[in-house]
Amino acid sequence: MPPELPLRDLLLPDWPAPAGVGAVMSTRRGGVSAAPFDSLNLRPPGLPGDAVDAPEAVRENQRRYAAALGATPVFLDQVHGSDVVVLDRVDTTLPRADASVSTVPGIACTVLVADCLPVLLCSDDGRAVGAAHAGWRGLAGGVLENTVAAVCRAAGCGPDRLLAWLGPCIGPRNFEVGADVLRAFGADPATPDPERFVPRTRADGSPRWLADLPQLARDRLQAAGVQRVSGGAWCTVDDASRFFSFRRDGRTGRLAAAVWRRSA
Repeated sequence: MPPELPLRDLLLPDWPAPAGVGAVMSTRRGGVSAAPFDSLNLRPPGLPGDAVDAPEAVRENQRRYAAALGATPVFLDQVHGSDVVVLDRVDTTLPRADASVSTVPGIACTVLVADCLPVLLCSDDGRAVGAAHAGWRGLAGGVLENTVAAVCRAAGCGPDRLLAWLGPCIGPRNFEVGADVLRAFGADPATPDPERFVPRTRADGSPRWLADLPQLARDRLQAAGVQRVSGGAWCTVDDASRFFSFRRDGRTGRLAAAVWRRSA
């Protein structure tokens, strides 16, 4: 049984990770931030942009989240890219990357999301863990392939030895995209795969598609050799009580997904 957590509404990944690996995904509940960041907004106030919450509220939220983990989350300055950083110490400078990997117990690889897909990874012997922020740009740009390769290097194993978990993201009923997204994934807008891109037409007659972000991530992981993939069943847009959603709300907070090696 997992340990009792200080925060009452957290997602514990339903994956067969070894006992030495911990993983947690936050919801928006259990923090102290005021609207529109209510309440467990974990986005560091030092990041650029206009979604700036009260710094003291974010610090308290992050303290509660770290207490729930029993580890130190290392947040990133995410730019929808494909770079991966290796964490061998606690870094307070917000490394610029969209994924991180670590073999050091107590350091939690952490990504922030509010519609993009968080992907957690670990080797089945628990020697290495990783977390990736996979919006469509990063996903098409190779962030998952790069993270898989980095975890494999750190663990000294092949991708067949990895486990992956997909957290909450914008779901296939809500992720409306244009032809540029289809082309980024090598799909022809004239004949898209209906299991990944469902055609729809706006009232003005312009063509759009509903994209299945978790399925696109599964495709990438499986092509990279990762066969054991769990999760991907939650939609951030549909559940306003539990999840932040940029597409739904615009100015909003950020959820966090973290994975770490437990201390012996």
